[in-house]
Amino acid sequence: MSEAQVLGDAIGAGLTARTIEPKAGESDRGHTHESACLNCGTELVGSYCHSCGQAAHVHRTIGAFFHDLLHGVFHFEGKVWRTLPMLALRPGQLTREYIDGRRARYVSPLALFLFSVFIMFAVFQKTAGELDLGKGGETAITAGMSKSTAEVEKALQASLAKRTAIEASGGDTDDVDVDIAQQKRALATMRRIGGEKLSSTGFSILDQVIDETQSNPKLVLYKMQSHAYKYSWALVPISIPFLWLLFPFSRRFHLYDHTVFVTYSLSFMTLLFAAGMLAGYVGADILASIMTLIPPVHMYKQVRGTYGIARMGAVLRTFALLLFATIALSIYLIAIAAEAGAG
Repeated sequence: MSEAQVLGDAIGAGLTARTIEPKAGESDRGHTHESACLNCGTELVGSYCHSCGQAAHVHRTIGAFFHDLLHGVFHFEGKVWRTLPMLALRPGQLTREYIDGRRARYVSPLALFLFSVFIMFAVFQKTAGELDLGKGGETAITAGMSKSTAEVEKALQASLAKRTAIEASGGDTDDVDVDIAQQKRALATMRRIGGEKLSSTGFSILDQVIDETQSNPKLVLYKMQSHAYKYSWALVPISIPFLWLLFPFSRRFHLYDHTVFVTYSLSFMTLLFAAGMLAGYVGADILASIMTLIPPVHMYKQVRGTYGIARMGAVLRTFALLLFATIALSIYLIAIAAEAGAG
């Protein structure tokens, strides 16, 4: 059963529990009415214990149990409906407010990022499916290579026969010898690409990845998907140094500011990528194409709003940020490929 199915069942169970136990008086819904915290024993003043932070009253109902389950998975409650619109439309303001300590209304950057990654990979598994690279059939590339190899072999045999005929008649074979040499080199190269190992790159990890990819590409693809999901958090520390380069040695902005910026930005880009996959899956290719224009605009708005800089400065830093994002993503993908090859 997929993650989405599990989540759907949990939501359905929670709604069912609400139906079984309709709203009534507070005493009928399993509320406790203690005067001291059940966790640490401190006398209660208000809705939460001021010593350990536990809620003042425990809800002992089935509906409350599933509410706690969903709250534990997302830890969002109503915050997500305030955070997502801000993330999409006013990312700079959202980032600045969180940095400045106005956080009670918003989902934390890390929680939102983990949720976004979960959504993206759930959508990816639903829409992308698996590549048919197993033993049951050749890929289009392999089939095309085999066809081309057969054609070169046929041409080589024809050239050899032509040279034999020319030699028998006492003619000059220089031209046909050149053709034969070229065809032999082409045939050797195609056979090498199609069936033999590529030459060593000099890096043992990359050589191992190449070997495994050639021997079992389907397994390597599965490993890369698994490792990309498991190590998605690594995108944050990889990206932070690049963002620091936009404001080197600045006394106004610190690594913490850049960390919040990066995490919120990655959350949005992850959700946007998931939306693009869904648009392509349902056939809305035009919409998916339009979505590719959104990242630069979003980066500009977030950079300008977060750091309070002028338009031209924000534009220049946006171009630099696009370059840095490409480099950071490339580093991440290479690391994932290496880990998949070594795993």
